[in-house]
Amino acid sequence: MPSGFAGIWTESFKKNDVLEQLKKSPIVPVFFHADAAYAQEILAACYAGGLRFFEFTNRGKEALEVFGALAAFAKTNCPDLSIGIGTIYTAEDAERFIAAGAGFVVQPVTTQEVGEVCQKHQIPWIPGAMTLNEIWNAWQMGATAVKVFPGNLVSPDYIRALRGPMPDVPLMVTGGVEPEIENVKQWLDAGVNAVGIGSQLFKGDFSGNYQALARRIAALLDGVQSRVHT
Repeated sequence: MPSGFAGIWTESFKKNDVLEQLKKSPIVPVFFHADAAYAQEILAACYAGGLRFFEFTNRGKEALEVFGALAAFAKTNCPDLSIGIGTIYTAEDAERFIAAGAGFVVQPVTTQEVGEVCQKHQIPWIPGAMTLNEIWNAWQMGATAVKVFPGNLVSPDYIRALRGPMPDVPLMVTGGVEPEIENVKQWLDAGVNAVGIGSQLFKGDFSGNYQALARRIAALLDGVQSRVHT
């Protein structure tokens, strides 16, 4: 292989690896909490339920400290979990969270400087976009997948329409996805590779009963996977 293509080959391989993992675990929980101990229990419940991606969001002054604790916890207790950081706007924040252990970076928008940081560290980059132009431009910048956001403003029919002229760009939809088998299945059938689910997935107080959350997630994932493979 010509040396000039080495970087492209490495990035392509990593993209394929991430997409294969998403096929097995197409639900990405999107979560923030300022208490590290509680966040660790939630992460552990998601892992016990079968999820293998976890997006923590950068939405508070405690975010970096809590994320660092989560990443260390995951490394010890959840060996095949990929934990990433969301709500990233700047290269500086991307660098800080990657240094703290982020295995992937998610954005609500697309900024080239964040993409360049992710490419430098060779970790997956999932920027946010909505229109065909935005999605295509993010893909051309080197996105591993593109987050269609906010999902509550579109529908599975919108994804189907996108897939006509743009069949090959990996997509994740976040916002407005319900933690129900049929709803998740509708998005996957329409053509997304994964869904991100936030507060709806964690509705309720699970303090002292995290097993209930793990069971909820396991039932959702099992139902979705059984429908996907039928």
